[in-house]
Amino acid sequence: MNAGDVTIAIPTFNRGEILLQTIARLLAVEPRAKEIVVVDQTAAHPEAVERSLRDFAQRGDIRLIRLPQPSIPHAMNTALLEATTSLVLFLDDDVEPSAALVSAHAAGFADETTHAVVGQILQPGQSPQHHSRPADDLEFRFNHDEAVFITNVMAGNLSVRRDRALAIGGFDENFVGAAYRFETDFALRLAAAGGRIRFEPHATLRHLQLATGGLRSYGDHRTSASPLHATGDYYFALRHRSDFWRYALRRMRRNVATRWHLRHPWFMAPKLIGELRGLRLAFALRRRGPALLKGNR
Repeated sequence: MNAGDVTIAIPTFNRGEILLQTIARLLAVEPRAKEIVVVDQTAAHPEAVERSLRDFAQRGDIRLIRLPQPSIPHAMNTALLEATTSLVLFLDDDVEPSAALVSAHAAGFADETTHAVVGQILQPGQSPQHHSRPADDLEFRFNHDEAVFITNVMAGNLSVRRDRALAIGGFDENFVGAAYRFETDFALRLAAAGGRIRFEPHATLRHLQLATGGLRSYGDHRTSASPLHATGDYYFALRHRSDFWRYALRRMRRNVATRWHLRHPWFMAPKLIGELRGLRLAFALRRRGPALLKGNR
């Protein structure tokens, strides 16, 4: 595989200037991907941002797709369906790509049994580091410095074989709101279908973790009574964990009785309400069944 086999897909929500900067950085990467598809779920941009996006699109630098409602897995499924190449590289909208990002992802598919490649992600203040392999890939650290096959991914630097991703139904759109663990659900389903997932440290980028927009649009998860921060994790556990109640109770304890909450105890009640509402919604979503492309389950 080479860069010409790659579509870059950028789902974006309530981001403007940083999105434009990310697009410009990706256009400077050599070799370039065949195309960049931007799936924009923002209701309205400032005029200057809107004008710049139109200019990128009119020059053919990007393909701009608008969606009326925010949903991370739906935006990624839309990009999967719209891509014109055999590989689709999903990136966050606030990243600094390495010069080798696209070529390293493409090279990671030399083995036909590899159905996805997840690249190294350096969060603010991080550098590449060697970690001991955790017993559970849920704890895998994506600033790791050595290639390895895993069963977990982060969608902010993830490439997939388009046909294999479509064959398993893409991403489950039952992961609502912050959609926590939707990537891991996808990874486990891909592995169950016989695909391997390669972590490739040469496909590296820096994640800028912009403080506004994106998942931050759903508010501070520490203080919110909304179920949209918790539902994904409980739904994931219902789908994949035989130790569901142990997993769920541990999550609840870790999210309600944090050091931050002990210093701000007036937020413990709304946070607990949000967790319980998320748990209830997760059960409802499981009864409904996964929301996959083409009815795949």
